[in-house]
Formats: sequence, structure tokens, C-alpha cells
Amino acid sequence: MNNKQPPDSNKQFFLRYASLGSQLLAAIGLGVFLGLKADQWLHTSPVLACVLPLLVLSGIFIKIFRETSRKKNNE
Repeated sequence: MNNKQPPDSNKQFFLRYASLGSQLLAAIGLGVFLGLKADQWLHTSPVLACVLPLLVLSGIFIKIFRETSRKKNNE
């Protein structure tokens, strides 16, 4: 009847989502950097610097959605 999770489980839960947040920030930063470099190379206005991070963001959200929904289905 006691549904408390052990402390190790809470730590693993926190570390999993902290790593997803770090991965999100790094991927967006990489998308902006690559977008700026591509804009300089193609001599365009900052179109790619806006588009690439949005594509990266949507891809990561799809990945997070699949990971979290898979965990609910397995339990």
C-alpha cells in the first residue's frame, strides 16, 4: 500500500530528464551555429539560422514524445 519510490529511482528519473534538457540546449546551440555558418557561406539573410534550430527542436520533441510514451506503454 506504500507507493513511495526508492531514492535511487528518483535520482535516475531526475538524471534522465536533466540529460534530455542538456541535449536539447546543445542541439539548439549547434543548430544556430550551423545555421549562421551556412548563412555566411550562402550569403543569405539569417534564414537558416532560424530554420535549422526549429527543425532540431521539432526532431527532439518527437524523440522525447516517443521515449516518454514508450515508458508508459511498457509499465
